[in-house]
Amino acid sequence: MKRRTMLSLLASLPAATAFSKESGNLVLGQSAPNTGPSAQLGIQLNRGARLYFDKINAAGGVNGQKIELRMLDDGYEPVRAKANTESFLKDDVFALFGYVGTPTSVACLPMVKDSGIPFFGPFTGAMALRQPVLKNVFHVRASYDDETALIVNQLHNLGLSKIAVFKQNDAYGQAGLDGTTVNVAEAVKTIVAAQPDGVVQIGSYKACAAFVRQARAAGYGGQFFNVSFVGTKALSDELKSEALGVVVSQVMPYPFSPAVPIVRDYLDAVKAAGGDATANYSSLEGYIDARVFVEGLRRGRANTREGLASGLESLQHYDFDGLNLNFTRDHVASHFVELSMLTGDGGVRR
Repeated sequence: MKRRTMLSLLASLPAATAFSKESGNLVLGQSAPNTGPSAQLGIQLNRGARLYFDKINAAGGVNGQKIELRMLDDGYEPVRAKANTESFLKDDVFALFGYVGTPTSVACLPMVKDSGIPFFGPFTGAMALRQPVLKNVFHVRASYDDETALIVNQLHNLGLSKIAVFKQNDAYGQAGLDGTTVNVAEAVKTIVAAQPDGVVQIGSYKACAAFVRQARAAGYGGQFFNVSFVGTKALSDELKSEALGVVVSQVMPYPFSPAVPIVRDYLDAVKAAGGDATANYSSLEGYIDARVFVEGLRRGRANTREGLASGLESLQHYDFDGLNLNFTRDHVASHFVELSMLTGDGGVRR
């Protein structure tokens, strides 16, 4: 979309609030993969968010208005994510919520800047979306810098000094589709030949799983580390028994124990939902994102974009049922990071 056309479109948007003319609901737009190599991330994030929004809606909504989460599939492709965002802006959604991935989110950033629409809780830790700080962009999760710092510290503590990095390098333009799984052979050959003590992986769960599988088949016996975007459940499901010993950094609390109050609330919601609802890190992130979003609306005391922003910014040094939130000037609520290990039987241990 040309800039002049975009500005003309945006000029017609109401500055205060947005709702479905048919239902009167507060509408959120989510562009996320429902198909392709990162589909499980979009599916689980959306399911988790809906768990909480459904709970809130059943109680009458927020400030008398129910929340409607509209998801459009982008297949983890930037071009499709941009088209989805253009559609959301044309429909005058209240906010953009829970976008999945760095390339897709970055591709939409110019529209987010120009429109001033709230862009909340993207499933990415990339600094490209965090610096410079934008007043209408709010992050819940910690950054990849936070995650990799913890991984490097762990490697140092283990006395591992020879480290390789496997980074997906397909420009994300076509997102590789399922073809990303066959494009790791050269990386396996190069890295295994170097015999590093550990490999830090940054990529989609299909590509990372393929790398682990092929590297082990080639005789590599070192340690694999992944950042949270890989999707713990997705990677575990992909690798099955071969997941044993793979480490993943996490930016959300352990989702399988009710010890933390916010997780207990989430597990109660999962149990009540039944059906396809299962506890996992990605779903928990969606649930927490939705809870934080609703808290921002409540604190703003009016379902307006300005009220949402002020409500979120008031969450400083706030104990959110066991998860510390602090929307400081960088608009990043949490810097929580910890490491987990896959057990190879579908489980995860801390």
